[in-house]
Amino acid sequence: MIWRLSLLLVTTALFAAEPSRPYFGARPGALEKAKIAATTDEATGKAMKKLIADADKALAVTPPSVMQKTKVPPSGDMHDYMSIAPYFWPNPATKDGLPYVRKDGKVNPESRAEAANDTLRARLVGSTVETLALGYYFTRDEKYAEHAAKVLRTWFLDPATKMTPHFRFAQAIPGVNDGRGTGLIEARALVDAADAASLLVGSKHWSAADQQALQAWGEVFFGWLLGSKNGQDERAAKNNHGTWYDVQAVKWALVLGRKDKAKEICAEAITRRIGVQIQPDGKQPLELVRTASFSYSCFNLLALARLADLSEHAGVDLWRHKTTDGRSIRAALDFLVPYLGKEPKPWTMQQIHESKPDEVLPVLRAAALAYGDERYESLLKEYSDHRSKRLQLLAPR
Repeated sequence: MIWRLSLLLVTTALFAAEPSRPYFGARPGALEKAKIAATTDEATGKAMKKLIADADKALAVTPPSVMQKTKVPPSGDMHDYMSIAPYFWPNPATKDGLPYVRKDGKVNPESRAEAANDTLRARLVGSTVETLALGYYFTRDEKYAEHAAKVLRTWFLDPATKMTPHFRFAQAIPGVNDGRGTGLIEARALVDAADAASLLVGSKHWSAADQQALQAWGEVFFGWLLGSKNGQDERAAKNNHGTWYDVQAVKWALVLGRKDKAKEICAEAITRRIGVQIQPDGKQPLELVRTASFSYSCFNLLALARLADLSEHAGVDLWRHKTTDGRSIRAALDFLVPYLGKEPKPWTMQQIHESKPDEVLPVLRAAALAYGDERYESLLKEYSDHRSKRLQLLAPR
């Protein structure tokens, strides 16, 4: 009770006249609603305490850098991002193991080895900055902003440690290529970090010059994303890779103030993603052919939901779009609903490893809000996983 009263006093004093910030990782107006609800609603208060605990842990994260790998990229420049395709393994039919061969759904440990891959470091940048920036936004404790700024400067800005703004060498297949468009799916955490940086504006540890420099980095990366062969290849992908490309492109467009471009991509997704990926009965055939068909169906649904949430910021309604023959995001979710919850219906298609509900939780909350359907919220409550708590802040009821 004392903690919540203190939060109420801090919230009232610091946020009464503060303008809304352009943070696209939450539904429009969500953060403002959550900071008020945290003082009166028990569930939101608990979510706030969990976020602050997570932010405290994030203070111990050593700022990641592409310079921390030891293997040199094909360019000879350590500032270039590099990774190996996760589902490709040494060829048992050749002495040198080249060219690597594909084993869908089976992750080669070599692709997670930090000596040659920046994959996990990029993920850590996104999750760490987002957690710290939200911690700063809700508490105004400068320690969170200070460390978030260190992480951002290390990855994006400092000449000695920054990443060159391209993904040319991502998800290389040894013996085949030095990188490919498919690797862009690993970049999605970087735009999350750039988005969360907006929550640091006003902190003494994140200056206007810092923000401008980050925006400049984003402009170069966004140009490469749209214009490079790798970017065009990923945009052309018909499965989840194409959807996640759209999520990144739309979010970068919004972060960089290019709402018209974001709107254009969202509008194209009506036919390019919903019309192609989802059948009238809600099945996602391009995900169902995978060896982890349930996981990939959830993964692409998450991307579609993220895209639909971003489309609200761009002035497009993807949540409620439905083709004449019934293809829609809601149909895709309703197809998966029987296989979720405490007593799920058995999944009869191929799923070579245990599935997790992580990808589904944000979709259930977003769908409950978009459609006003309590079935989705009731299903969400069956999951007690702590990861669902942050939804109270990013998408409050």
